[in-house]
Amino acid sequence: MQVKSLSQKNKILIIQTAFIGDVILATSFIRQVHNSYPNAEIHFLLRAGNQKITEHNPLIQKTIIWNKSEKWKSLFKCIKEVRKENYNLVFNIQRFFNSGLITALSKAKIKIGFDKNPMSFFFTHKIKHMIPHTTESSYLHEVERNQQLISPLVKQELYPTRPELYFTAKEKEKVEAIKKESNSEGKPYIVMAPSSVWFTKQLQKKKWMELVKNLIDYQIYCIGGPDDKNYIDEIIQNQHHAINLCGKLSLTESAYLMQDAHKVMVNDSAPLHLASSVNAKTIAFFCSTVEEFGYGPLSDDHHIISKKLDCKPCGLHGKKECPLGHFNCSERIEINQVMQLL
Repeated sequence: MQVKSLSQKNKILIIQTAFIGDVILATSFIRQVHNSYPNAEIHFLLRAGNQKITEHNPLIQKTIIWNKSEKWKSLFKCIKEVRKENYNLVFNIQRFFNSGLITALSKAKIKIGFDKNPMSFFFTHKIKHMIPHTTESSYLHEVERNQQLISPLVKQELYPTRPELYFTAKEKEKVEAIKKESNSEGKPYIVMAPSSVWFTKQLQKKKWMELVKNLIDYQIYCIGGPDDKNYIDEIIQNQHHAINLCGKLSLTESAYLMQDAHKVMVNDSAPLHLASSVNAKTIAFFCSTVEEFGYGPLSDDHHIISKKLDCKPCGLHGKKECPLGHFNCSERIEINQVMQLL
């Protein structure tokens, strides 16, 4: 790999203001930038609420937070802060106007981003962005798509690298205490993340209920945000081998719990990328979306369960309901298929 030298005083800004899963995947790009420019100071700009993901990342010297709820006020504050830093290089992973404006006004000598960003005409280098991004033999994963951003500066081969999360001793102790208290018999355990922001990305509730009932020989931990608690309660009702941890674990704590799980069962959603970050043994359900979009699991031991349908995919991110009313992309997934993977 040919690496252009940068001095210790040089600063690099990486921008990713999208959702939690996108930020998790961006951590592999942070590693790549560090490996390419080990003497540079790396800063990371992300949306408020996602900063816990990179809070303990030793490769990041400073985090800049954009509070989307404050709209223009926070955006202009971010722009002012970015301009004061005098970055030599800005990588913009995001494709929307706000991140593009920050990049355009950054004063950085080199500005690299994707061509689909509406402000990309201000960038010094524009990289073609495609979903799916097919190749002669396969397709690019999102981490490989992001890796393209460094190609104008460093010659390299694209290869999928797992995202990186870091855990404090306190986080580890908390998770180990939960495991010890709830699983005194030391049974193998399974982590489930049944919820998603998008309804059609979720395996149906009745399927999760059937899974829980069939996994009586395992301790089950269900994870999610505080808003998912009631949904998970309905899934695990009267199943004493299952525990609802929604709202009780942070994202990084959830990832640490996944690390030693017998299996992790997830939708095509952010918890899938948490599982990849710790190389957890993963079973991923792709209902309305497809692996070819580039958001599949990166764990060594993983299985994707997905049904081929003429109506699939029905969108990049999923929808609030099945456009055709049958939800066959979930309905046709058989629980026996899952059980055979245990």
